Amino acid sequence: MGLHSIKLPDVGEGVVEAEIVQWHVKVGQKINEDDNLVDIMTDKATVEIPSPVSGIVKTITGEPGDVLAVGTVIITIETEGGGNTGEEAPPILGQAQSLPRTGPGDEVVAKVVDEAETLPTKEQKTIQPHPEPAQGQGGNAKPLASPAVRKSALEQDVDLASVPGSGPAGRISHQDIGDFIASGGRLTTKTIPASGVKRTGVSTQKIIGLRRKIAQNLANSKRTIPHFAYVEEVDMEALEALRQHLNATRNEDQPKLTLLPFLSMALIKVLPEFPLANAHFDGEEGVVTKYDAVHIGIATATPNGLMVPVVKHAESMDIWALASEIARVCTAARDGKGTTAELTGSTITITSLGALGGIASTPVINAPETAIIGVNKLQTRAVWQDGAFMPRKMMNLSSSFDHRIVDGYDAARLISQVKALLENPATIFM
Repeated sequence: MGLHSIKLPDVGEGVVEAEIVQWHVKVGQKINEDDNLVDIMTDKATVEIPSPVSGIVKTITGEPGDVLAVGTVIITIETEGGGNTGEEAPPILGQAQSLPRTGPGDEVVAKVVDEAETLPTKEQKTIQPHPEPAQGQGGNAKPLASPAVRKSALEQDVDLASVPGSGPAGRISHQDIGDFIASGGRLTTKTIPASGVKRTGVSTQKIIGLRRKIAQNLANSKRTIPHFAYVEEVDMEALEALRQHLNATRNEDQPKLTLLPFLSMALIKVLPEFPLANAHFDGEEGVVTKYDAVHIGIATATPNGLMVPVVKHAESMDIWALASEIARVCTAARDGKGTTAELTGSTITITSLGALGGIASTPVINAPETAIIGVNKLQTRAVWQDGAFMPRKMMNLSSSFDHRIVDGYDAARLISQVKALLENPATIFM
């Protein structure tokens, strides 16, 4: 028998640390090669780490929420044969060096590697995660399932704790949910607290993984970037008529058009005149990087929190290709399948709450970008036109800009030109 040590891997993109999100195995568990061991998060991507060997889990290092340096031994497995280490557990086990927790918005940069020897070590205990529920077993333990499966269960009112999982360690798949419903499985019951009854429940939740990263990034953006907001109303009557016509006459292989491709094309048309709004700004170095390419980030709500999938080189696409790519990257992000390349590199971001968009908003800039364009609710309003009130489809654009780089006058001109294109949509294609 031998011990096989598995280190926190280098997943590229200059990553020097990763956060433990969820363990899928426990000490003493027998596992097979390619079984998923742990989910780790780097930047905005969650990565599954499979086992390269079969055997029995001997030690596990790191709890969910711990941020560890790349190269830290996170698990050892007892295997048949020699393994990749001696019989004695390597010294790093049980005393793995954990990178210090950063405050909201603080970034860990590449110099951590060079300074690792001077960092204070943190005694890291070898832990045994809470045992996973047996297949079909209820209880308070959280069932194992991907974000996409959890979303599917929520939409179908299925209690995942009651679903027998067929995957490793009882992991639940889409097929398991289908089989559960087909067999007459009990759905969840949504109860509403009775009126007049005092509610005394209190719960706490540890903020880890993507939610913690979102909190840090947003706090950093608001703390370091002097935002200013600009709100403009847009008459969408003509664009809505064009959009509905194009959707009614599109080919079967063409996607359904939403507002976002039109807004994206309008931005693509005007941004060359306003390069400081399609840029990154490094406040510490005092350097602004302006981009000819337009890589549009689409702020997207997912089961794991807010993500910003990116449409790369949007300037090279027509309206149909743009609509297809927006749908593709947003779906991948919602299903938890977005790659690091698809979730990074935007030069300007669009954010929309659709029908919940309200009248106006003050979106937070996706640092290090210098501008974000917010879409509010489209609604029919009475508008004074040609001497009378007329019903018109109206929508507000609520945008934020980095006032260190973008002057208010230029921001107003940019949005005014976007407004003109949206109100005369044929000019978008001229």
